[in-house]
Amino acid sequence: MLLTGLLFGRLAKFLKFPNVTGYLIAGLVLGPSLLNLIPSSMVDGFGVISDIALAFIAFSIGCEFNLNYYRKVGIAPIIIAISEAMGAVIIVTIVLIICGFDVKLSIMLGAIAAATAPAQTIMVINQYKAKGPLTSLLLSVVAIDDAVALIGFGFATTIVKMMSSNLNTNILISILSPVAEIMISFIIGLVTSLFMKLIFRWFKKTSNRECIIIAVVLLTYWMAEYFHGSALLACMTLGAVLVNIYAETDGVVKIVDHFTPAIFMIFFVISGAGFEIAALPAIGMIGILYVVLRVAGKVFGAWLGGKLTKQEDKICKYLGPTLMPQAGVALGLIVVASKMVPDYAAQIRVIILCSTFIYSIIGPIAAKFALEKSGEIVINKTV
Repeated sequence: MLLTGLLFGRLAKFLKFPNVTGYLIAGLVLGPSLLNLIPSSMVDGFGVISDIALAFIAFSIGCEFNLNYYRKVGIAPIIIAISEAMGAVIIVTIVLIICGFDVKLSIMLGAIAAATAPAQTIMVINQYKAKGPLTSLLLSVVAIDDAVALIGFGFATTIVKMMSSNLNTNILISILSPVAEIMISFIIGLVTSLFMKLIFRWFKKTSNRECIIIAVVLLTYWMAEYFHGSALLACMTLGAVLVNIYAETDGVVKIVDHFTPAIFMIFFVISGAGFEIAALPAIGMIGILYVVLRVAGKVFGAWLGGKLTKQEDKICKYLGPTLMPQAGVALGLIVVASKMVPDYAAQIRVIILCSTFIYSIIGPIAAKFALEKSGEIVINKTV
């Protein structure tokens, strides 16, 4: 997987595509869809690698949450995150209903559309060493996006429950459930960040600190899963609190950047192997509409949020295309959505899995294009 990932990553770079696109295609070639060197059972068995990769991606995003930055920009990232997430929700839901699809199915798909996966975009930022106001805002927006998506999905499930015949559901609990999930995640991230800072006092060697970082990040992820919080939000909170209470966070980030590339490469190769090309024809018209409308909603919402917060024109214009990828949280929401509308469970799964595949291939390319057009990437010629 690593050797093939390197090969296809180099090929992608030669074609002026982001490396992550090459990793995903490498997985597709090795997976069940083509060579089957990575069978479906192996894809499932590598789930722990995916969890580890997502934990460190979330932690790295959290480390960008320096309060000094937010003192400069104010609440702009929060407004933009809400705007781009709700833009996708509203446009997907309304257009699908207008096109005659079931209202409850449209609401569920609209709610899932809010979620954005940061992994591919972060890899593009790291590869090209992107820097500037758009990049800084993007990192903040994708971090907040998960919280917005979870809250929005909670309200969507409440509406669907109210529309169903089962009126015994406690509506208040349904509304408060995503809020409680977010609070649990924040508390866990806060506690583990304080623990990490404390234990750093007695361990100064880089090798020891590497062990501490791995242990605490994975402990945070596990605790969030165990206590029914959001593992990604908990790891983001860990990084966000640490960067504001610990003066040597730059050293922590350097350690993380030293050992994570191989983990990320395996994660994306496995993600590519998990896609089934044979499922694409089953996406149907509703799936095609979902893919197009979600992107339109994200682009319009990001543009509107940028205008409302008086951002630079390049931010208003190019932030939306960087928010295309969708996985992680969206895949987790499939299970809940399927329970809300069981008659459409199979259809929801096919739509989200196929759209995830499409976004994963196109998303990094769109992100690179947007960051390049905004003048914030430096082409990295390093082998």
